[in-house]
Amino acid sequence: MKDELFADLLASAEEMVRIEKGEQMPMEQHVHTFSEIDVKAIREATGLKQQDFAAAVGVSYELVKSWETKRRHPTGAARKTAFIASG
Repeated sequence: MKDELFADLLASAEEMVRIEKGEQMPMEQHVHTFSEIDVKAIREATGLKQQDFAAAVGVSYELVKSWETKRRHPTGAARKTAFIASG
């Protein structure tokens, strides 16, 4: 297993050198993005008050308020939890 991991690491390092020298093009990367979520609409659809929604998502009441007024945007686990709550 360790030999396999080392071989992968070495191959990656060699590829990086070829890319830096212009001998090889980097592989195309696909980045998945989520569209803007409407926290207020999600919360209202759940029937929860801001305080209860904050507790369910694991954030502060103040943060939920700032999401709903678009001053801030949910990120990380809170964003995923809110997205899942949207159904």
